[in-house]
Amino acid sequence: MEKIKFGNFDNKVSRIGLGTWAIGGWMWGGTDETRSIHTLRTAFDLGINLVDTAPQYGFGLAEEIVGRAIAEHGNREKLIIATKVGLEWESPHKIWRNSTRKRIFQEIDDSLRRLRTEYIDLYQVHWPDPDTPLEETAEALYDLYEQGKIRAIGVSNFNAEQMERWRKVAPLHSNQLQLNLFQQHLLNTDFAYCYEHKIDTITYGTLAYGLLTGKFNSETTFPEDDHRFYKPMFRGEYFLQFLAAVDELKKLAASRDKSVAQLAVRWALQQKGVTIVLWGARRPEQLNDILGTEGWELSKEELERIQQIINEKVTKPLPPKKNPGPPARSSLR
Repeated sequence: MEKIKFGNFDNKVSRIGLGTWAIGGWMWGGTDETRSIHTLRTAFDLGINLVDTAPQYGFGLAEEIVGRAIAEHGNREKLIIATKVGLEWESPHKIWRNSTRKRIFQEIDDSLRRLRTEYIDLYQVHWPDPDTPLEETAEALYDLYEQGKIRAIGVSNFNAEQMERWRKVAPLHSNQLQLNLFQQHLLNTDFAYCYEHKIDTITYGTLAYGLLTGKFNSETTFPEDDHRFYKPMFRGEYFLQFLAAVDELKKLAASRDKSVAQLAVRWALQQKGVTIVLWGARRPEQLNDILGTEGWELSKEELERIQQIINEKVTKPLPPKKNPGPPARSSLR
């Protein structure tokens, strides 16, 4: 497994990390804990040593599953656990951002307990919280870092301006940002900032929530407890245009004896400012393509052809998100 220097860690980190949102089951139609643990242990055996999770993924369940899998696998010191902080909830239907110092110090102990560990390798603020001074959040994570409860400080979904403010208060080792072939809008802004300031990045949504696996067709539907049921990307004309693009991308991938998923991940790994790509899985067989992402590169001509396909097939841009992610507390009052 290809590895890279990341943050301030002594051990190099696999350039593909395992994402565990689906393992938590929430918004993915439930989960099978035994199968999920098998998936995690399969990932470790393949050489993946970074696993990314969050309290929100199944409201603690994903962290518990990760903790069990690592306890069974052993070698905790060789693995990188990345989890998140800064969300609060009353129910699966009422979630809001909360990155106050009080909330952070409560969440860290809950996560340590669920993950069965004495420290978290990478602690990331899940979403910016407009109701809490960013400096308060940064200072809280810096205190945890100084205490040894976390080994590196990260954020997620922070823009360049927010990162700049953060760095005036505390170290910033990484930012987790959305990136895939159909959603490249952050490459020239937030990824560029991270590259310029030597902040590592982790990409999420790299397979476009399954679209870039090539397993869907125009007859594919999703149940209401699957978040894709509500995403414009998987509905109507939007869905059909993305499927058409995937069909063309499959042909290009096949010319290299690769799957479209392998092509999509290789593309992401070659983008300027990208350090690590997350591969989401909840069944062991969903990891079969991972090793095929290594040991080769897309040529300049292939990269240009990929962009040409997207430009030709994706003619109806997705509607802009007015307020992506969970709402702020003030909006719920």
